[in-house]
Amino acid sequence: MAKIEVGKVSEIPVGKMKSVTVGDNRILVANVEGTLHAMRAICHHEGGPLDEGELDHNQIICPWHGAIWDVTTGKTIWFPMKLEPEPIYPVIIEGDNVFVEA
Repeated sequence: MAKIEVGKVSEIPVGKMKSVTVGDNRILVANVEGTLHAMRAICHHEGGPLDEGELDHNQIICPWHGAIWDVTTGKTIWFPMKLEPEPIYPVIIEGDNVFVEA
């Protein structure tokens, strides 16, 4: 796994998220009640940009078809069909710098 810099802790306040592109993959980092969580930012359903969706506590709503994901586990909370979990990634904080291992 590679350690990828996302930005500064101060750039991701509570209730907000930030994304980073790693090769062909996009990863989002969300601040849920002061804890940073990272998961793949592309919805399994049809490739919707989860990092452009709405973050509500630990839930991300896909802007394309409304699938609801738990950013802390990568699992689907709601969708009419079964979707595989999105990958989650370890978040590393060094000083004010945020990294993900992907």
